[in-house]
Amino acid sequence: MGVHTRPDRAGDRGGGGACRALVTGGAGFIGSHLVERLLERGDHVTVVDNLSTGRRENLPEPHVRLRFIEADLAEALRAFGRGETFDEIYHLAAAVGVKLIVDEPIRSIDTNIEQTSALFKFAVSHGHAALPRVLIASSSEVYGKSAKSPFSEDDDVLYGPTTVARWSYACSKAIDEHLALAYQRKHKLPTVVARFFNTVGPRQIGAYGMVLPRFVKSAIAGEPLIVHGDGRQTRCFGDVRDVVRVLPKLLSTPACHGRVFNVGADRPISITDLADLVIKVLGSSSTVQRVSYDQAYGPGFEDLQQRQPDLRRLRQAVEVPPFITLEHTIRDVASTMRPASPAAPAAVKVLGGSR
Repeated sequence: MGVHTRPDRAGDRGGGGACRALVTGGAGFIGSHLVERLLERGDHVTVVDNLSTGRRENLPEPHVRLRFIEADLAEALRAFGRGETFDEIYHLAAAVGVKLIVDEPIRSIDTNIEQTSALFKFAVSHGHAALPRVLIASSSEVYGKSAKSPFSEDDDVLYGPTTVARWSYACSKAIDEHLALAYQRKHKLPTVVARFFNTVGPRQIGAYGMVLPRFVKSAIAGEPLIVHGDGRQTRCFGDVRDVVRVLPKLLSTPACHGRVFNVGADRPISITDLADLVIKVLGSSSTVQRVSYDQAYGPGFEDLQQRQPDLRRLRQAVEVPPFITLEHTIRDVASTMRPASPAAPAAVKVLGGSR
């Protein structure tokens, strides 16, 4: 695929202290919200996305400080000239969703490792006065199937056998983290690793196994909400708009460089309770239906009983804004799927940012 760019009328670092930011996977769910956040603070933003899971309509159009490049990341990096430099790089391009990982493990491994390696090589060879600051999006999957709760950044990890495809994703994201920390040590490249925990919100789709948009779509249609396993497994769902407010803070704080941070919410809810909450919030007539993991993903699939982050390191490092409530997120997700529904209240209800 060729590299297609939209003209960027503000491609230089005009505006004095304006930051030049590169967002890989910027047309995706989390990436597009981050792009909006960076544009709001006055940055010049370049997005690289091959649209394999991202969507062009997620990005604002037009915007004088936004440049969009549709290409595989390694291809785009090769096309950049020596003078193409960035102050900040947010690497969010990755395979997403359990279903995609199980169905296409080779694609997932190639995307997560090869493109991340190419990005770091680019970062250390393209700098102006200083090397760019780089944030790598990792995943709570890195913790594997450890029984410890909550998960802390320095915990040991435990993976299943290589014959179980889902662990390939955890291993590949762990390699990404090792690369980030190695480039920090060897090349003094300022890096931050953000381990996302079940990020949810508007623009997320259920095609790759994402549970909340699946539930919301079914509830709107009055169809059964499909819960995998016994439904007692717990997760912590953090709104994407909370997540993207934290990322630039981590990257701009020197004390955070060379470190790993859990990013998300830390209030657990079982998947059955989540299904019930979606039905209640949306006033749906849907019911809950349970399906075994073997039926959903094939024989031998392993899932975690709980996944809760320890957020103490994050809260000690940067100011964490109050969390948007899960009920509000559900309504906002529904409003994007059902545009004719009543608008959400102007005031966002929040939970306390610390505990």
